[in-house]
Amino acid sequence: MALWTLIGLAKGKATTPWPLNGDVTGQQGLFGMPRYHPDRCEAECTACAEVCPTEAITVRAADHDLAIDYGRCVVCQLCTEACPTEAMTKSSDWAFGVRDRTDLRWLERRVAAARERDPARGAFRRSLHIRHVDGGSCNGCESELQALNNPFYNMHRLGIFFTPSPRFADLLLVTGPVTNAMEEPLRAAYEAMPQPRWVMATGTCAVSGGVAAGGYACKSGLDGVLPVDVFLPGCPPNPAAIIEALLMFLGRAPQRVRGGRVGE
Repeated sequence: MALWTLIGLAKGKATTPWPLNGDVTGQQGLFGMPRYHPDRCEAECTACAEVCPTEAITVRAADHDLAIDYGRCVVCQLCTEACPTEAMTKSSDWAFGVRDRTDLRWLERRVAAARERDPARGAFRRSLHIRHVDGGSCNGCESELQALNNPFYNMHRLGIFFTPSPRFADLLLVTGPVTNAMEEPLRAAYEAMPQPRWVMATGTCAVSGGVAAGGYACKSGLDGVLPVDVFLPGCPPNPAAIIEALLMFLGRAPQRVRGGRVGE
């Protein structure tokens, strides 16, 4: 018997029961998106906006209040370090997958949960095939995607698979800000997919361009390139966040974020 077989038998099952059971996501202690507490803000204070590298935090000219777009956030935590009143605090809010881009923008009021029914998507609840296209990323997102097939996450047990051909794919998963050189190959992959087909922007670069937004060699993410059905910011989003976003898209998990607020 091979040595690694003996080691495996001795150590037992390595795959986490999450998300089917329990809460062992493998992300315990991980910093997620900064959490905003507007009641703690000082008047005229712009410390967090001044240090934000991607303009995820800006100051509205009309009322001088903060405008926060988690779709631009690269989770650098600079805002939490610069804020003098803890209006921006560190959190473990990493599951930021949404169906509507506007849900990544912080709103003053709570947003009611939308009941969205898509009969076509419902047919894929138990079996989803994904074609991944790198639109010019730094490979941080690719590193997290590779972890989906390791023994701990074992994404196949959830009925979700990667396929090498767009002709067999249901969902096009895109990473990176979409460089000019990758725009046409990306469109070609999308056009080769059979109907019904969907698109997932994975990582802040794909959602909004991230630190590369507005550059001479790339777009600002998938905006204006392809229609997007799932938005998942993060730099990079961790494997658990990717799984949760996929399950949310399939209707097998709830959407946690609405109006930039978690769990409300």
